Amino acid sequence: MSLLEVDDIEVRYGAIRALKGVSFHVEEGEVVALLGANGAGKTTTQKTVSGMMRPSLGEIRFDGERIDGVPAHTLIHKGICHVPEGRRVFPRMSVLENLEMGAFRFKTHDEAVLDRVFELFPRLKERVKQLGGTLSGGEQQMLAIGRALMGKPRLLLLDEPSMGLAPLVVQQIFEIIREINDDGVTVLVVEQNATQALGLADRGYVLETGEVVLSGTGAELLADDRIRAAYLGEEIAH
Repeated sequence: MSLLEVDDIEVRYGAIRALKGVSFHVEEGEVVALLGANGAGKTTTQKTVSGMMRPSLGEIRFDGERIDGVPAHTLIHKGICHVPEGRRVFPRMSVLENLEMGAFRFKTHDEAVLDRVFELFPRLKERVKQLGGTLSGGEQQMLAIGRALMGKPRLLLLDEPSMGLAPLVVQQIFEIIREINDDGVTVLVVEQNATQALGLADRGYVLETGEVVLSGTGAELLADDRIRAAYLGEEIAH
């Protein structure tokens, strides 16, 4: 039994079928990447897993329990934490207050978890009293990930963690995601930066117009001519 099993889900926006029978699985301890162009259905897939959207067909199971249709605030208590696209930090709250919000399912935050977040993101410790809205884009992404870690996730969903960030910061963020995974957190990451995502991922799935069209290990997908042409900008000789 996989930690996460997504079986033939369909999601609609009115008459539009955003997801058309998407199936994939995530094993405990893995990093799995969802790749695809804008509008492929990556974010919709993550939102459906985290309870922000409800599938019209199909099933989702987490640790053997069916969770499709279960609301997001309930799934957080099961250990599914979602870092949405755009970071969504609380701009008028301090770094520490933002982090404490991530631990809302507990009566108080765990000091050991907070210490680990500050180990992973020393910049946040330096800016602990600073308002979230005054941080740089990279620091806000660190804060958003740190806030999710305060919820002690078993499954961490990351939506476009590299978006809008400088290359050096992107490298740093992906190195930290690897450390988070090494700590035992399973990760499902949505990314357009295929090189970084597949370099990190154990396995990946490629979505096009709401359907899975390709899957394999990170190394297999990085070596695939279609991936190299579509996402790495390489011209493939025939």
